[in-house]
Amino acid sequence: MRFETPVPLSVIAGIIEAEIVGNTSGEATGINEIHKVEHGDLVFVDHPKYYETCINSAASFIIINKKVDCPDGKALLVTDEPFEAYLKIVNYFRPLSPSMKMISDTSSVGGDTIIMPGAYIGNHVIIGNKCIIHPNVTILDHCIIGDDVIIQAGTVIGSDAFYYNKKTNRPVHYKKMTSCGRVVIESNVEIGANCTIDRGVSADTIIGAGTKMDNLIHIGHDTVVGKNCLFAGQVGIAGATTIEDEVILWGQVGVSKTLTIGKGAVVYAQSGVKDTIEGGKVYFGSPVEDAREKMKEFVWIKRIPQLWEKVMGKK
Repeated sequence: MRFETPVPLSVIAGIIEAEIVGNTSGEATGINEIHKVEHGDLVFVDHPKYYETCINSAASFIIINKKVDCPDGKALLVTDEPFEAYLKIVNYFRPLSPSMKMISDTSSVGGDTIIMPGAYIGNHVIIGNKCIIHPNVTILDHCIIGDDVIIQAGTVIGSDAFYYNKKTNRPVHYKKMTSCGRVVIESNVEIGANCTIDRGVSADTIIGAGTKMDNLIHIGHDTVVGKNCLFAGQVGIAGATTIEDEVILWGQVGVSKTLTIGKGAVVYAQSGVKDTIEGGKVYFGSPVEDAREKMKEFVWIKRIPQLWEKVMGKK
């Protein structure tokens, strides 16, 4: 999440009741998770395993629960509960502010765009030119839609990330991590009916230009989909995944989190992608394998009864 203007670190420290160690005169430009941070960002960490990664990341300011060595030019904000601090910052700079109008006064709609009855456009949404937004589409706060985008009926853009911090004290429970990211849909994208695209936790979920999506597709938080991809019905993609350009996912393909599908890969229907796969190849199975090798495997499996008869016949 980017702040509208840089915020003095002293203000951030006051909001989260933290002690500043290091660069006390710094100004934060936003807050992000570790895999999305940029210079000027705040990042948050509460486990020693990840201290070094966060401190040496691009982030300028680290919300942390212990005093440690701080690199020159950076600052620590020391507080007991960094994840709670994240929630305080999000709720302070991007509080829930529901719009009770079908199209919020704070949103903008481009020329020649058609918005059909029953569609809801939340706060600070930007919709480009020559789009078609069909009935009962929901586009929630801060989302950006490019030019010539078609969104079919019943689709939801910008719902909260499915993202929780597990608390292991008994009973085990899950603390919701408030989503402050966006969905950015580039130009010439078509999205089918009853799809759901979750906003990023703190950054953007992105659908690249020219990508076409069938009905009943789910895209998880912080996923980046490249240009000119094709997704058939009931594809499900988990959070923080990268789908490079020109990837084809056929019906009911499931894709796990934090992996990459390389450019031009094709995944046949009902396959499961659990790890990063190379581009320019065709895949099938769960977990996926090279489709040709998988087909050979099926041939041999069908021959097992014949081979068994031959073996038993020799005894």
